[in-house]
Amino acid sequence: MEELAAGTVAALGGLLGGVWLGFAARWGRFCTLKAIEDSALGADSSGLRMWGLAIAVAAAGTYALDHAGLINIANSFYLMSPATIMATIAGGAIFGLGMALVGTCGFGTLARVGGGDLKSVVTFLVMGITAYATLRGATAYLRLALFDTPQRVEAPASMAYSLASYAALSPHVAAYAIAVLIAFVCLLSSSFRQDRKKIVVGCLVGLTIVWGWVSTGIIAADEFEPYPLESFTFSAPLGETIIYAMTMSGSYLKFGIGAVAGVVIGAALTSLSQGQFRWEACDDAREMRRQILGGVFMGFGGVVALGCTVGQGLSAASMLAWSAPAALVSIYVGAWLGLHYLVGGSLMGPIRSLLSVRQ
Repeated sequence: MEELAAGTVAALGGLLGGVWLGFAARWGRFCTLKAIEDSALGADSSGLRMWGLAIAVAAAGTYALDHAGLINIANSFYLMSPATIMATIAGGAIFGLGMALVGTCGFGTLARVGGGDLKSVVTFLVMGITAYATLRGATAYLRLALFDTPQRVEAPASMAYSLASYAALSPHVAAYAIAVLIAFVCLLSSSFRQDRKKIVVGCLVGLTIVWGWVSTGIIAADEFEPYPLESFTFSAPLGETIIYAMTMSGSYLKFGIGAVAGVVIGAALTSLSQGQFRWEACDDAREMRRQILGGVFMGFGGVVALGCTVGQGLSAASMLAWSAPAALVSIYVGAWLGLHYLVGGSLMGPIRSLLSVRQ
């Protein structure tokens, strides 16, 4: 039997993990925009706490793998070649605005496709094409003109490494301490502690991010065919999936391609088993316009920021990369502005209210 290529092995790992993420999105309602919307408009922080718990579990597991010598997180571009701070902030805000227009992120778009949402198929195609064009095509010129390209740094750009240098700790001990602190803050809410479903989903999503590092850094590791250390993200992989579907004989599988397929499959199986699979389409041209424009914003912003709500918000966060909090805050702000625009019809209202609070 011919040995599988490293990319194929990584893609199979992405497929398995993606199936679980698709299940988590449909069954556990694991959705970034819903968490932001509940927090910003409904004063309900349980969704954000579930996301934070996933980060804590993912960070503890990731640094445990590194501590054991099974992976080397210094090989990740999140830590060694991070985006510039302006690119992270601007890209995150643009992504968040697009997320509000669409009603979900790239990951959520795939979960909706698995539930029969046809307008999300349009968003998937638009976002994927825009992301790939921003990475290697026409809009890459705009990205390079506006933002500096990522530069390799001498020391890992990680909160754990920074804390370790100041507190005379090992980076791993510092990472475990940060993970415990995040989990503690998330569990301060008594109502969240009583919601076992959210706690279970948050923990298992965090472990799925760790599975991504295991898939690419351990299972797919091959000294003759090196494969980059990566975990789940849903910006550029959407475009790579489209390209692979069209040029399969001249392309090769990657972890992200398997992950994209896995989320759709997992979401479809879950929605079918729950009797929630429904064919849906846009109600009118205005809704379709929002889906297309939001897909463009998410595709461009996700590539500029080097990650989406999952790529920066979970995978980079699991390495405690400095880019993760910058991206998450900017995504939150962009989504907050977008939600208020949809509700009030203008961006000036929420901006004025924000400025008045600061004064």
